[in-house]
Amino acid sequence: MPNRSSLSDNELIELIKIGDQAAFAEVYERYWTMLFLHARNLLRQNEEAADIVQELFTGLWLKCRSLELNTSLSFYLYKAVRNKVFDHLKHKKVMNDYLKSINDFMLEEHFTSDHLLRERELGIIIENEINALPSKMRDVFVLSRKQHLSYQQIAIELKISEHTVKSQISNALRILRKKVGASSFLIFYLIHR
Repeated sequence: MPNRSSLSDNELIELIKIGDQAAFAEVYERYWTMLFLHARNLLRQNEEAADIVQELFTGLWLKCRSLELNTSLSFYLYKAVRNKVFDHLKHKKVMNDYLKSINDFMLEEHFTSDHLLRERELGIIIENEINALPSKMRDVFVLSRKQHLSYQQIAIELKISEHTVKSQISNALRILRKKVGASSFLIFYLIHR
């Protein structure tokens, strides 16, 4: 089999369609930095840009067998990153609007002590579930959500990879949403972040 770096994008895509991981790795190496810079240019955020590019490549691998390109691979990838950035920004705006509406609601006169009591009870339940997480996962989650450290800072402090940090946080959130209930956890988390 020829060296993957000497193959054209179209040849790599054909290999990827049959599950060739080395061809996928070559595309990843070829385009990751350029796509990251493009996303960072639009977002002005390193972590969010890296997450978007990683999500793009994950999706590319998952749908590789059915991938049909009507354009060049580079154009497809740049357009996909741009679309993911726009979706991310739209989602961020919706979340910010939602947080503002929750904040406004909390400031209204109608927000009674009953709501505060339920919020405290929910906080205790969530805190207990956080404490029940596996120790490494709990440490990563607490550093991220309570001490507001970045993935990179957590990775350095705990001497683990940033990928492990991201994975641990994702797993912790999945566990907490499952145990507490997605809507209750989301509302409490958004209020106390």
